[in-house]
Amino acid sequence: MTVLAEFSIEADQFLLGRIIANFPDVAVEIERVVPTGNRIMPYIWGYGDDLDEFVTAMREHPNVESITAVDRVDNQALYKIEWEDPTERLIAGLAETTATILKAQSDDTWTFEIRFEDNGGLAAFSEYCASHGIEYRLKRVSALTDSEYFQKSYAFTEPQYEALSLAVERGYFEIPREVTYEQLAGQLGVSEQAVSERVRRATNKVMRAAMAGQPSFDL
Repeated sequence: MTVLAEFSIEADQFLLGRIIANFPDVAVEIERVVPTGNRIMPYIWGYGDDLDEFVTAMREHPNVESITAVDRVDNQALYKIEWEDPTERLIAGLAETTATILKAQSDDTWTFEIRFEDNGGLAAFSEYCASHGIEYRLKRVSALTDSEYFQKSYAFTEPQYEALSLAVERGYFEIPREVTYEQLAGQLGVSEQAVSERVRRATNKVMRAAMAGQPSFDL
């Protein structure tokens, strides 16, 4: 059963945290990603007035091979990072235990929200941290049903999740379409306009999450 774990960790317990600690006016959020062996923490969001200085420090760090701004607007930017070996140990531990980062952001301390496939993954991660001297404070552990996971992951409202899940189940996205908004509205007991708005908003959230950090293509 899927397990959601939320924990806090001091900045000095992992590489990125130690770098960020030198820039109190910069906040960082790790883009949601499933870590793999060759894609450890590839994307981060940076917010603040000292982003240029932060990027310079990252480029000069011996464990950073490269950092590139994928997108930037005013005082916020999305960066892609290539890490040298030895890589970020905390995130490497998540990769080894096939965990998914749902949320990771900096404040006085860092907060991570991680999804594990089961309790065994969480136990393996705890053992990894203990063996590598990484200290963290576990704040909450909960088991998620599929509906709870998707609502939490994509920030769906209850009506949005209900409308989207019914649309998928009834074949709205099939070719040819197997159900209409009018039929879905009748089953849900709401107006056709309400169903349309809920499905479109929920679909937009899924597509934005899926496309985040992906390269663009010239047609």
